Amino acid sequence: MKKIQKITPNLWFDDQAEQAARFYTSVFKNSKMGKFTYYRKDGHEIHGQKEGTVMTVEFQIEGQEFVALNGGPHFNFSEAISFIVNCENQEEVDYYWKNLSEGGDPNAQQCGWLKDQFGVSWQIVPTILTEMIKDPNQEKTTRLLQAMYPMKKLDIELLCQAFKGS
Repeated sequence: MKKIQKITPNLWFDDQAEQAARFYTSVFKNSKMGKFTYYRKDGHEIHGQKEGTVMTVEFQIEGQEFVALNGGPHFNFSEAISFIVNCENQEEVDYYWKNLSEGGDPNAQQCGWLKDQFGVSWQIVPTILTEMIKDPNQEKTTRLLQAMYPMKKLDIELLCQAFKGS
């Protein structure tokens, strides 16, 4: 029997769980689709969903298990919960930014955060930014943050220049 992951993010969609899971597994290279469950006749008075429609979709991204649920329009995503994508270089930043923001909300983009076509928030972060922010030199980190705040997609070269003071 497969060991169950201790904590699994459960993303509630109106009726796009399968579409979202397929989208995310197409964007992330190390990912796969999992099992589906379907609404049954019993419980209809509670869930209100049509019998035989997708209830949940399990999927995995970079070893992290997720569940997407078709739960109806009762709840929506907000920026209060987001997923960080740590990127080793600008090519990765550009790739994830382009693919995850496609069809999303262009007004919800700032400091590396974006909102995808399903309303889920992601922060596309170069790993070097995390290292620079932890530097004890406040002058460097102040320059870094001042350069970062007006950015939408983060630019590693400009962030490094600001950090170095050049």
